[in-house]
Amino acid sequence: MGKEPKIDPDLLAQAEQAGVAVDQVIDEALRRALHRADKAGAEARAAQWAEENAEAIEDYNRRIRERGVFSAGFRTW
Repeated sequence: MGKEPKIDPDLLAQAEQAGVAVDQVIDEALRRALHRADKAGAEARAAQWAEENAEAIEDYNRRIRERGVFSAGFRTW
C-alpha cells in the first residue's frame, strides 16, 4: 500500500459532527478519481462488477416487473 493518507483532523471532526458518512464520501470520491485517472480500468471494473452481480440484478429486475416498486402507491403523477 502507499503512504498513509492525511486528512485534515478539523475537517474530519466537522464532517462527523454534521453526520456526514465520511467513509461513504471517501469511497465515492475515490471511485470518481479512479474513473478519471484510469477510464479503461474503471470500465473494466464496472463490467466485472456487473458480471459478478448479474444474477442479483436479474432477480431484482424480475421482482420489480412482477410486483412494481415500493413507492408506486405514493406517486401523485
